[in-house]
Amino acid sequence: MSAADSTSTAQSKEQFLVEHPWPKEHADKRRLEWFWHFDLPLSAAELWPIVADSSRFNRALQVSEMKFEDRNGERWGSSRPAGIPHEWVEVPWNWVAERWMESVRLYTRGFSKVVFAVFQLQPLASDRTRLYVYFGAIPSGWLAGLLLRMGFAGLYRDFSRLLPELAQEVQNRRPLSLYQAGGALSDGADARLLRIAEELRNKSLDLRCIEQMIQWIRHGDDQELYRIQVRERAQAFGVDENALLRVCLHATRLGMLELSWDVMCPHCRGVSKQNGKLGELKSEARCEVCLIDFGTDAKESVEITFHVHPSIREVPLRTFCSAEPSTKEHIRLQRTVAPDSQVEVNVPLRTGRYRLRIQGEKRYGYLDVQTSGDASVLCWKSSETPSAIVMHPEVQLVLHNDCDTSRMFIIESATWSDLALRPGQLLSLQEFRDLFSEEYLGQDVQLAIGEQTILFTDMVGSTALYAQQGDAVAFREVRRHFGDVFAIIANRRGAVVKTIGDAVMGAFTSPLDAVIAAKEIHDCFPPGRTDSATRLRISLNTGPCIAVKLNTDIDYFGHTVNVAAKLQSLADAWQIAMSDKVYLAPGVKEWLSTENVVLTELLYESSSLRSPVLVKRWTVHRAE
Repeated sequence: MSAADSTSTAQSKEQFLVEHPWPKEHADKRRLEWFWHFDLPLSAAELWPIVADSSRFNRALQVSEMKFEDRNGERWGSSRPAGIPHEWVEVPWNWVAERWMESVRLYTRGFSKVVFAVFQLQPLASDRTRLYVYFGAIPSGWLAGLLLRMGFAGLYRDFSRLLPELAQEVQNRRPLSLYQAGGALSDGADARLLRIAEELRNKSLDLRCIEQMIQWIRHGDDQELYRIQVRERAQAFGVDENALLRVCLHATRLGMLELSWDVMCPHCRGVSKQNGKLGELKSEARCEVCLIDFGTDAKESVEITFHVHPSIREVPLRTFCSAEPSTKEHIRLQRTVAPDSQVEVNVPLRTGRYRLRIQGEKRYGYLDVQTSGDASVLCWKSSETPSAIVMHPEVQLVLHNDCDTSRMFIIESATWSDLALRPGQLLSLQEFRDLFSEEYLGQDVQLAIGEQTILFTDMVGSTALYAQQGDAVAFREVRRHFGDVFAIIANRRGAVVKTIGDAVMGAFTSPLDAVIAAKEIHDCFPPGRTDSATRLRISLNTGPCIAVKLNTDIDYFGHTVNVAAKLQSLADAWQIAMSDKVYLAPGVKEWLSTENVVLTELLYESSSLRSPVLVKRWTVHRAE
């Protein structure tokens, strides 16, 4: 598409390069240049994910596959276009999300010595954007220059074909050109897949989830199947997240999938290490891309993903570009600034909290973007840590590198993806503990498992029970009541962490599930039940926990667990003592209201606690 398609006058190449100048060390060398623009019926927000995911985009353009590896803090790339080997150092990209991105490659083999590429989005209207594309190359020789001219002429034709197709597909909400179905499975692999599918159907699992997963494994895109995220897939399939997780866990046990405990870098948020077993997790990790060491005890440090078992389908990691802005969606600005210099950048930010940092450093500043924010200009020196700042969404930055070496400035969302499956969601699921009972934590690992609701039960009058009925009869009663309590906890998507004498400790990721389970446990042992003398009291508390290795088992520890245990002193038979954190959790108060529950307000005080704990006590049944 040409500039004639729009009433807005397009920039010239010279104007464009004022805003996006060549790297200084290569700026005076003779080069070949290509400068195009395309007017597309998409908003900048709609167009950005397409161009930012340059790996998918390049694959749709039929660009040669690329391979990347990290060597001593540098990212090296290689490819074989037309069978000719190319190798380069991939310089860290610069970008402002939804506005522009720049990449530089320094070649040691191939047609070029240096390639500089820029994509810039210029909003023309709320539903129309002009995309500028610039490529500059310093050829490695005269023949290489001729081949580059031929190659980029063809690339322009491919851009002119693909971009309008993608724009139409996005408007129809089906960007099919960016997806590529997998090849047919071998007869043996397909037969194995069908056998496993039949076994899954016989396990009372969600049939829709099973069929969706089978078809996806058969025909899905390698780039999606390489690292399967259950929560993202549940949204894509339109199925229940927990139902799909159950299918994936059983499918792993049957050999259709493999489970991975992925250690995530706190900076780039990429996978620094994949572990096939929980026991392989270490307390410390390193990201070779960001050149930082970090602990694995933060709640975002580990994600659980699945992979297709290689006996079913080989799903290699295939890339057609490093696509940094796409692989680091949380980063809204990444900009390298030369020593003792400064640049001005406009960054459109949505309301929310952002973290400001310098690449490779662990000192952080924070930026709160609010519509009511007055400030619109932020001056940020590389040698200083910005204090907490409140600003308007259209942020103008002055990035000042007052150091004697280049520095990379980064602004990133402080919120992590809510599509990741975290350890706490798995370890607090009884089905996982039953299917993977051999999993364990390393002795020195403290695994943050996020917010959990801890449930403690305790038998009232157990000492008298043993005295009156004898050890053997009382023990049988305790064992029988364990079976009922365990089943209720599992049915409410919780897990039994451990038993302590005749008490049970359970964990739930949903406070509402925990409250309903507590009621159902009391309903199971009501006053007047003639075949059981069991009477229970229950306490509940919500908050962050850690998982550790205790003997050979995975146990939960922390302040949340301690308080949950202490609150039992405020409950008696058929009562539930819940902290206000449980009561105020989403959905709990509303559910209790529908049950017409009458609550007693109490206060738990202890010298071991910093402040008293507000408690709601619910008498589920009264003694007859």
